[in-house]
This record gives sequence, structure tokens and C-alpha cells, in this order.
Amino acid sequence: MKWDNSFSGIEYYSNVKSSSVEWIWYPYIPCGKITILQGDPGEGKSTLILHIAAILTKGATLPDGNKIQNPMTVIYQCSEDSKGDTIKPRLERAGADCRKVAFIKDDDGDLTLDDERIELAVKMTGARLLVLDPIQAFIGKNGNMQSAVRMRETMTKLANIASEYACAIVLVGHMNKTNGGKNIYRGLGSIDIAAAARSVLLVARDKDEPSKRYMLPIKSSLAPEGEPIAFELDRDKGFSWIGKCEIDINELAAGQKSSAKKDMAVNYLHTILAENDVASVKIFEEMSRYGFSKRTVQNAKKEAGIQAYKKGNAWYWHMERGAADDGTGEICCKPGRTEREDSCQI
Repeated sequence: MKWDNSFSGIEYYSNVKSSSVEWIWYPYIPCGKITILQGDPGEGKSTLILHIAAILTKGATLPDGNKIQNPMTVIYQCSEDSKGDTIKPRLERAGADCRKVAFIKDDDGDLTLDDERIELAVKMTGARLLVLDPIQAFIGKNGNMQSAVRMRETMTKLANIASEYACAIVLVGHMNKTNGGKNIYRGLGSIDIAAAARSVLLVARDKDEPSKRYMLPIKSSLAPEGEPIAFELDRDKGFSWIGKCEIDINELAAGQKSSAKKDMAVNYLHTILAENDVASVKIFEEMSRYGFSKRTVQNAKKEAGIQAYKKGNAWYWHMERGAADDGTGEICCKPGRTEREDSCQI
């Protein structure tokens, strides 16, 4: 390739000005970045984020003792509940200053993640927090959460808006229960959604005390993982903060986080193998990029019922259907065969 002296697409990090990450709530919600807050339906995700928003609008103290220095404007966009009889009463019960909570009017059509009104609203209000609840409702009629290319473009656009206006964007994710098991990341969609987030928070309830819930950090790219934050959501008493968990709660959280990691890997494997069989070497490389160990991927493969077969000198993974010889490869996963991928993979 002939060198072109006019090429100016190279820069050196010596010319980049270092800066520190700003936080809405350290180390859970970074400013200028995307955070995902998710869990199964009914666990209290929306109630939790509304109470966090209320604290921001008042300049009050967060449940771990951190003080918000100045009241902030928040955009809370929810497609599932009525603004008049549900959302505003919830904000008032949470103690929010509703003069600092905005929403984007949808008179010109349903709002989507790609909608230019999102950037305009953040710019006009100076909002430091934008909540989209739930993310699935803002995909749009032509959207596809399983499409890696589509979601990568969408998430990149949202991330750029967050960075440009120093606004924390929180996407609330509702998980469906159609696949059974404990797959906490069911229904999240393309791997690129979680990959674009700098922080992923999980809301889960205590098995022994159902009214007690926990906010657990599952992914923390910009700071050490924070301690789980507990809160209570009682049918009669309503919402109340408990605060940081004691050591026995941390042990419970560690087990849930380990399970969540495997379940997240299962979902990603389904996404990767949705259309074609893929060489296992490529799968391990891709999953490693997103922080999954080989052991976690192997466990997820087993739980997802994914089959492995040998084609030439390479191993391929095939999802959901039993491995069948297409005439070009040797199937090593049929009953009675002793050869295994982990013992003969090249």
C-alpha cells in the first residue's frame, strides 16, 4: 500500500487531555454514560429509579450517605403507566420536586431510541438524568432488539448524547418469564445493549423476605463494584430505603451475581447463534471481549442445550437442534461417541 503523506487520521494520546468520570451516584450511575437497571417484572425497578430521581430533584441524600450538592432536572419517560393517575402520584409519594421532572410529549408519534426528540429534550432542559422505562417499549415498530448491527448503531447514538450533554441515561429493562429458569437477562436482546452500558444494575428480591429488595451491581466498567443497596417495598407501608447491606446479604448477592453472569452468557450465546453455526474459537473470543471466562461460557453452553460438532479441524456450535451430519463434517456429539470438543479441539 502506497503511503499518503496527506493522511491526517492519526493522533497521539499525549495530546489528549485527561479527565475524570463524573457521577450521578458513585459507583452506580455515571454521568455522561449509559446505565441499565433490570430485573424480573414486579421487583420494583420503576419504583426504585423514581425514588432516586426524587432525591436528585431535591438535592437530598442518597441511601449510602452521599449528598447531592445541587438539585437536578430529570427526564422520566415511561410508556407503561398513566402520567396523571400513576406516575405523578408516585413521584409525589417519593417526595420529588415535580417542577424538575420532565417528559417528552408524544403528540408527534411514539418515542423511539433513535428519536431526535431525545437529544432536543436533554439539550433544552439541561437534564442530568434521562430514564427510559422500559427499554423494550422504545424499540419502535421496525426495531429489533436481537439485531447486533441495529442495536449497536442505536446504543452508540444514545451514548453520544449522554456524553455530549453530561447526562446519565438509565434504561430500565423488563425481563420476560417465557423461557423458565432463572435467566435474569432474558429478553435483553443483542449483546451490544449491555456492551454499550458502563454500569448494569440488577434488582432482585430476598427469597426469605419478599418485601426486601436489593440493587446489585452486575457490571461496573468505570469503578470498583459498589456494595448492594437494600430497600423495602411493602404492600401496606410502601417504599423505604434500608441502605448498604451487611456481610450476610453480600454473600447472598454474590451468589445471585454469579448466576446472573451465567444467565447473561446464555442470552448472548443465543444471540450469537441465532442465525448460523459459529466456530467455538470465535465464540470464545467474542465472549472474552465482554468479560466471560471460558468456564462460564462452557456452563452457559450446557444450560442452553447447545451442541458441538467437528467440521474439518474446527469445532462449531449449533443451537437447539440436535447435531446432524451435513456430509462435510464429523459429528462428535451423537450418543455413543467418546470424542469430546474439550479433549480434541484444535
